[in-house]
Amino acid sequence: MHGFVQLTASDIVSLYRPTPCSLRLYLRAHGVPEAEPSAFDEIIQSLGQVHEQKHLATLGAYEDIGLVGRDQRVSRTLEAIQSCVPLIYQAEFRQKFLINGTPVIVVGRSDFLIFDGDGYIIRDSKLSRNVDENHHEEIALQLQLYGWLFERAVGVPAKGLQVHTGAGDVVDVPYDGGAAALAKLEQVLALKQSTTEPYEPVGWSKCKAGCGYSDRCWSQAEARQDVSLVMDIDQGLARQLHSDGIATPQELLSAFDIQSLSELKRPWGTRQQKVGKKAESILANAEVLVSGKERILAPVVIPAHNNYVMFDLEGMPPYMDDLEKIYLWGVQVYGRNSGKFIGATSGFGTDGDREGWYAFLEAANGIFAEHGDIPFIHWHHYERTHIEMYLKRFGDPSGVADRVLRNVLDLLPITKNSIVLPLPSYSLKVVEEYVGFTRTQDEYGGSWAMAKFILATETEDQAERNSLMAEILTYDEEDLAATWAVFEWLRNK
Repeated sequence: MHGFVQLTASDIVSLYRPTPCSLRLYLRAHGVPEAEPSAFDEIIQSLGQVHEQKHLATLGAYEDIGLVGRDQRVSRTLEAIQSCVPLIYQAEFRQKFLINGTPVIVVGRSDFLIFDGDGYIIRDSKLSRNVDENHHEEIALQLQLYGWLFERAVGVPAKGLQVHTGAGDVVDVPYDGGAAALAKLEQVLALKQSTTEPYEPVGWSKCKAGCGYSDRCWSQAEARQDVSLVMDIDQGLARQLHSDGIATPQELLSAFDIQSLSELKRPWGTRQQKVGKKAESILANAEVLVSGKERILAPVVIPAHNNYVMFDLEGMPPYMDDLEKIYLWGVQVYGRNSGKFIGATSGFGTDGDREGWYAFLEAANGIFAEHGDIPFIHWHHYERTHIEMYLKRFGDPSGVADRVLRNVLDLLPITKNSIVLPLPSYSLKVVEEYVGFTRTQDEYGGSWAMAKFILATETEDQAERNSLMAEILTYDEEDLAATWAVFEWLRNK
């Protein structure tokens, strides 16, 4: 459409996924290339399509608008609605109007239009398991936009807006006349029309969650020494500092002491909140980032034992499975009497989750029998949280899980309380590189391992499955070796 700016429901999603970021939408709109989707991204997309098709199969006969030519989809959608077709799949709508004086054409394609007695319900199928006022705002906005497009095209509101979730539930989305979605489209339009990149703080968990611009944005932030690289500076504080003209860690140190930074207010949700007690750690992190030299805060407090168990889990998040699932429980004894790596894996049958849990309990019981109450060293709270989850899910007949819980020791808070590192993150992958640990695999990581496990689950070729699982086991074994390397480095401090 010459002279019209095209806006889509997918543009709204781009603002939020994989994490909220306005720069990503700007870069896509301006044709900046991004990294190729990872194997994990492709598998997620495939799973989403499978989830949608399974739901479609439960809804009865349907008309697929996607089968007609692109130029005919809008007219054919309206014809099907006028004919009260019971189920319309991939219905498409387009509407021209003005946003702040700019002519736009808004395009939306909903998964399902379901005729329900005297009107149509608009329903989309999503892998996300929780869709409400606190989760996945983008999904509600997408449905709101479909509702607005439907009302503009048909003349009456849809009978309802619904999401078919990854848990198999159907959740209603209240319709507000499209107000929230149209307001978000104003932001989308401004980004598409902007001639300069918007400022967007980087963040380790934000940028390393699968965004195709991660490497680009991170390298640029490092080149300009962006203040958002300082650990403990949250996104709201980074934006506030940037708007105040404080762009680098050095400028931060020049502008603030602990007292003045603690009093600074920054956006916090829908309100303003003081930086408060974090000020001291923020300035300490800024100092070591500028100097490149770590700073010892306190003696490292680690219980003295001859041996320690390095402990690491690999799991599937809840949107990837019917239940949040640990598919690999990795343990290995290090120290005076080091042992072999043990990777207790879940089975591939219907009882596989239980099998993995009991294989872990057996391995842990054997370690206790040989070493007594030995510490189980892990990084962050993931391991403790999931032992507690599985204890409730499958039980603990011999009390082994309770004994593990009494002996787990999280190395991350010990590290953060003892030393300030000139790093943008205390992720194990970042810290292990800092202390000089080197892996043997070219590709690795939690998402990589999940992709491999999904492929192992889907294949019927036993040799291929064994090969895939061997790669995952090697990755987890090196995770344990990395934890031990960081543990030894820290203990030597």
